[in-house]
Amino acid sequence: MKKIYHLKTCNTCRRILKEMDTSDFILQEIKTEPITVKQLDELFSLTKSYEVLFSRMAKKYKQMDLKNQLLTENDYRQLILDEYTFLKRPIIIIGDEVSIRNPKKSQ
Repeated sequence: MKKIYHLKTCNTCRRILKEMDTSDFILQEIKTEPITVKQLDELFSLTKSYEVLFSRMAKKYKQMDLKNQLLTENDYRQLILDEYTFLKRPIIIIGDEVSIRNPKKSQ
């Protein structure tokens, strides 16, 4: 499977998608089509961590004062499911390889 989770308003996503040939990828825009529990758990099975999928760059991270909280893997999972901006992006899947933000790592 070739899939990219992205956000159309994210400059990094736009730049990386522009540089890639995405014609044989499934593109999922996470604001209009939020990640499902099943999809997030599939990403976990490839990365072995919800924390690695979690974005500390999201505005809500500061607003919710999460940096001063001790978060568990289950906390990261739930936060990502509750708020799309907590998912790092873009996430590029090629087979069983996952690349977060930098597609050159998995190619």
